[in-house]
Amino acid sequence: MLRQFQSLLDACVDAVVIIDHRGLIENINPAACRLFGHEPGDMLGRNVAMLMPESDARVHDQHVTRYIRTGEAHIIGIGRDVYAQRKDGTQFPVALAIGQLTGADPPRFVGFMHDLTGRHQDTAQRIAAQEAVREARERLTHVARLSTLGEMTTGLAHELNQPLTAIAMYARAAERLAAQPSPELDEVVQALQQIAAQALRAGEVIRRLRALVRNRHYQEELLDLNAVVRDLVVLAESDARMHHVRIELELADELPQVLGDTVQLQQVLLNLVRNAIDAVQHAPEPDRAVTLRTSLIALGVELAVCDRGPGLDPAIEGRLFEAFATTKPEGTGLGLAISRSIVESHGGKLAWKANSPQGSCFHFHLPAVSGALT
Repeated sequence: MLRQFQSLLDACVDAVVIIDHRGLIENINPAACRLFGHEPGDMLGRNVAMLMPESDARVHDQHVTRYIRTGEAHIIGIGRDVYAQRKDGTQFPVALAIGQLTGADPPRFVGFMHDLTGRHQDTAQRIAAQEAVREARERLTHVARLSTLGEMTTGLAHELNQPLTAIAMYARAAERLAAQPSPELDEVVQALQQIAAQALRAGEVIRRLRALVRNRHYQEELLDLNAVVRDLVVLAESDARMHHVRIELELADELPQVLGDTVQLQQVLLNLVRNAIDAVQHAPEPDRAVTLRTSLIALGVELAVCDRGPGLDPAIEGRLFEAFATTKPEGTGLGLAISRSIVESHGGKLAWKANSPQGSCFHFHLPAVSGALT
């Protein structure tokens, strides 16, 4: 029987170590010798703690003693992933399963160890690859955002020029009022208040612009989708005015909050709004409008950007969200592809439908956070 038992140990491909109630190694198999880099004579009769990192070795005997005294199992009969230590001091992950030999007095325990090094390396490589893809996607998203804002330079410059012109005008007025023999201080104060208000207006445009330009990692937070829309419109309206296009808001009340990244969602909106502006800029004046609409739906919250332009070119309908698919002479064809990727990363879906009675409507939904109202 002992010979058969030893044959089973020798044939086992995983490391097997048998210890007594004091933690001393009584038997091992060849796989254990190969795994730990020891000769059998180096291990037999020594405490099994020699196969563990120092932090585990210090408390191992206490665990064995407590189990024998109380019968309370922490690892025995349960198993877990731990780190083991080879003869040369290197540490490596193993799946450890420990059982108690029945009928043995004093108690004896058998441990089975399966090397997890390859699995951990595969996991680490997979995580590294996923991280590389994520970073590449974020860089591409940032470049696309900068490209879109670059196309809006004229409108943004005009948006900043208005408060700066007003500041200069009120400053000259305040100077003239203050230079009078008996200045009207109330009028001077009013001029200074206007200067402060216009400076805040310009500062708010710059703040929103900097938020969109900044390159940063995805930052998930609870969001009021209506607030995301209103913040973005401050920048988009300048581009719309340059093309004599109106932006109309139809925002539903008391929408639940969503989880997402403000900048990325505003990038999606900015791309959709600019596409809509391009679609209607040559339309008759009554149709020269872009509507941003939020609503509560069964799937959560929906946001739609609709126009009354000529509608979608049938030649591109089937490839609408593919990278590099575009009908614009100078377009990159990345805007909608990146936008769909962003929406999907937020747990939603970006889609297109025909607007009634004419035009296009791009819409996406985001899952609502249960119980979170704005």
